[in-house]
This record gives sequence, structure tokens and C-alpha cells, in this order.
Amino acid sequence: MIPFNKPCLTGNEEQYVLESIKSSKISGDGKFTKKCHKWFEETLPCKKALLTTSCTHALEMIAILLDIKENDEIIMPSYTFVSTANAFVLRGAKIVFVDIRPDTMNIDESKIEAAITSKTKVIVPVHYAGVACEMDTIMVIAEKYKLFVVEDAAQGMMSTYKEKPLGTIGHFGTFSFHETKNYTSAGEGGLLLINDDSFTDRAEIIREKGTNRSQFFRGMIDKYSWVDIGSSYLMNDISAAYLWGQLEKSDEINKDRLKTWSLYYEGLKELEDKDYLDLPSIPHDCKHNAHMFYIKVKDFKTRTKLLNFFKDKGITAVFHYIPLHSSPMGSRISVFSDKDSCTTIESERLIRLPIYYGLEQRDIKKIIFIVNQFFNNYI
Repeated sequence: MIPFNKPCLTGNEEQYVLESIKSSKISGDGKFTKKCHKWFEETLPCKKALLTTSCTHALEMIAILLDIKENDEIIMPSYTFVSTANAFVLRGAKIVFVDIRPDTMNIDESKIEAAITSKTKVIVPVHYAGVACEMDTIMVIAEKYKLFVVEDAAQGMMSTYKEKPLGTIGHFGTFSFHETKNYTSAGEGGLLLINDDSFTDRAEIIREKGTNRSQFFRGMIDKYSWVDIGSSYLMNDISAAYLWGQLEKSDEINKDRLKTWSLYYEGLKELEDKDYLDLPSIPHDCKHNAHMFYIKVKDFKTRTKLLNFFKDKGITAVFHYIPLHSSPMGSRISVFSDKDSCTTIESERLIRLPIYYGLEQRDIKKIIFIVNQFFNNYI
């Protein structure tokens, strides 16, 4: 069997995890958390980087920071993970979905302005597969209507838009270190980037259960107290130690994944030229991180056949999101702005191929061979 994913493991994680376990500080904001924060703040220039227990919780923190209230409207694509919407729905917001672009599977920036009303407060571009949304256009719209921009860059670590790291362009950025991501923190984890100084102090308070405990440990106050709402959003330092073992080798991991992505692209390009499938499209001003390699086939029926073919050959390939607006919950608490011209159709065509750090070249060649075999012999 060739699995769809293997959590990244570079070799130093075990050493650092053991070091953290033997230390006197294994809960949040210990030695390895501080190392990670420093790395993020230097690599992804921002006002503040805060490790969280998940990307979901980073988004929930933002909803609190922005004082999202009942009936506030949040614009986002329907083709995303449920956390993107849930974080704001928990505060009573109404979700307004906008159609996606078929080339990148990202929100269609040309349709955002028409979805804005007097109740709109936030735009949430989701950088699908680590490929940037058209951020210049989105930021211009946000400035025009005085809206906040929250970049859901869960899949976008090490990707850039016009040489700017994803997550550093909007007012906030969020990342995931779930086991399926390029860099992981022992299974679960997330990151909040704050790009506006006015939110940094309160973010620390919300992350520390609504207390000013972080200021106390820095010697800024002589005692700490409950000063705001919040929750336990701190990543433990053992998970941060695991993550640090990967951040040290971030370039190596990135190069390995990009090599796999390129081999897929080269091996399947002839099928695209024959109009059997579509390959990922990377805009010229974007650099991606090879988080994902997907193909898009003719339709849902063809996708089902190919997925079964993969299964018979011992390969785990998968489809991705069911658009949120068509889900039971989404249909109750959201609206779709204008028409769903691309979201559903494009989502039903998409298949994700196995990609992970250390995927062996012989397995990549086998997968390419099987895709070619399917289209040349069975279609």
C-alpha cells in the first residue's frame, strides 16, 4: 500500500521531545515554544506569532479579537474546511459564501465586492493547496469598505504571494500543524500571526484563558488576574519541541515536497495535453509549498472510477471538501452570494494524490504509471 500521507519526521524530533519532557516547563510558552515563535517572527515577518493548540483555535481567537457579534457577516469560500466558518459562527456570525476560481480553487476575488453589505465585517481568503489568493485585489476591497482580512493559510507555510509570505498580508494569518500538513507538531497544532500591533496584547490575554499571565511572567505586573474572555489556546511545549525539529529542516522538507510535485506534474502533463485531466495552476507571482498535488478529471463519475482503480492498485488517493454551503449546517446558517458556478462542479472533479516528505521516487513513478494506465486503457 502507498498511503495518502505520512506525518513528517526528520530525525531530531525525538531528541527535542525528550529534552522538553525532562525540563521543568512542559506546558505552554516553554523553551521550544519560544524558539518557534522567534523563527516565525523572523521567517514570516509579523508583529506577533503565537502557537496555538490548532488552526481552528487560532481562528476562534481572531473572532474574539474582532468582537464578532450576532448577525455580523463574514465572507469566505464555501470550498474550505469547516473550521474556517465555525470560528465565526460560534460568535453568532452569518457566513456569506463566494464562488471559487476554477484555476486555483481559491475564492474568486472578482465576486467579493458584490457580496459586501453594511453588516460585513471580515473577508477570509483561504489559500487552497498553499497557493495564494489574489491578495492585492482583496486588500484593496477591504480597505475601501474598512473590513478586516483574515488569511486562512492552514496549508500555506513557506508559500508566498509577490514574495510576501502567506499569513503576513492581511490583518491576521493562521496556520495548521496537523499531521497532514507539511510541518507538524506531534499530530495537532496551529499558529496565529498578528500583523496589527493594536491586537497583540489582547491576543496574549485571550490565549491565556482571559488572564494577563504572560505579562506577569515577563515581570511587567506583580500579579495576574482575569481581565477578559478567553480559553486555553496554548500549545504545550512538548508539541512545540516536535515542531522545532521540523522548522530546523524547513528548507529540506520544502525541497523534497516540491521535487515530488514536479515529478507528478511532468509525468502527467501529457494527459492534460490530451484533455483527460487538469493539473494544478500556479499564478506567476505565487510560490507554492507543494502541500498538495491534485488532478481534476472530467466529472464525478470519472472521479469515482479512478478512486476505485487506485484502491484496487493499493494506492490511497482521496477527494477533498464537500462545499460547506451544501452541508446540513451550512444550509441553515449561511447564504451563497450570487451563483455557485464553479464551487460544486470543480470540487466533484478533484482527486488528491499521495504527497509527503520522504515519498520514494519509485512510488511516485508507480502512481504516475497507474494514472496513465487508467486514462489510456480504460477511458
